[in-house]
Amino acid sequence: MDRKPFLLKPAAKDYLWGGSRLNDDFAKGIEMEPLAETWECSTHPDGPSMIASGEFQGMQLAELLQRFPEFLGTHPLSDPYLEKGELPILIKFIDAKKDLSVQVHPDDQYAREVEHELFGKTEMWYVLDAAKDAKLVYGFYHDMSKEKLRKSLTEGTVEKYLQKVRVHQDDVFFIESGTVHAIGAGALIAEIQENSNLTYRMFDYNRRDKQGNLRELHIDKALDVVNLKHSKEPKQPLRLLRYQRGWATELLCRCRYFQVERMLLNTESCREMADFQTDTSSFQVLLCTSGCGLLMYGGNGALQFFKGDCIFVPADSVAIKIHGNAQLLKVTC
Repeated sequence: MDRKPFLLKPAAKDYLWGGSRLNDDFAKGIEMEPLAETWECSTHPDGPSMIASGEFQGMQLAELLQRFPEFLGTHPLSDPYLEKGELPILIKFIDAKKDLSVQVHPDDQYAREVEHELFGKTEMWYVLDAAKDAKLVYGFYHDMSKEKLRKSLTEGTVEKYLQKVRVHQDDVFFIESGTVHAIGAGALIAEIQENSNLTYRMFDYNRRDKQGNLRELHIDKALDVVNLKHSKEPKQPLRLLRYQRGWATELLCRCRYFQVERMLLNTESCREMADFQTDTSSFQVLLCTSGCGLLMYGGNGALQFFKGDCIFVPADSVAIKIHGNAQLLKVTC
């Protein structure tokens, strides 16, 4: 069958630290308050995306990939997922009206041996917007020991050991598994991560859930996986724009799990459309962070997209032309 691009409809999460910006800024139209996260491209059972356009509209993305595993491509990460019809990655929008919990994620080995899941969680954050005083937690100021960390968590004094970094619009942060971290209040984030929902909450400011219970902590498992070494303050890498007809791209992040580029689309007319096509190695996901545009494909197919939309492009896709004025994140494996 022709491998055509299609829009995705996200799953939504109402975590207590969320706000309203995903509805206000991205016109999600989701009746949920607070609206903390939208899982824009996900085959994870905790938050599966739905197909929102084309002949498979209304089907879960995971179901489609089970039927057509060739849509994933031939990249090595696809192998464990082919039978399950799952993606190796998960893409989210995150609105942190309040501070997120201080947390850590396991690596792949721990996930398999202890949680019996394929992958742990390494992730990347791209800052879409940030309040003037917005910060994030990234590792420790100094080397820690398990005993010292456990004591500080028990006594509620851990914050004095956490490295806090100011964040600004357009910043990029790579969060490797094992790194203690937290998104701070006032940050609007696009997150690209491994296909995992394994999170070990270490400290949560004694907040309570909707039922009035203290939120669960996972201190023992967190101590099993956390990197106790001092973390260097993350620096923003030099980024080089590469220009093509109709657009420019810059590499934001490349690791063993995913590659993320920022695409600046600027075509003045439909006659100046930019050419685009995936190869056999991998699918691609286009996440529109501002502006709007039009995808033309397969001779007479057309797909409009707007700020906040997420587009899945199967591996070895039909030829595509893109027109518009927009910024997108292009994610591939």
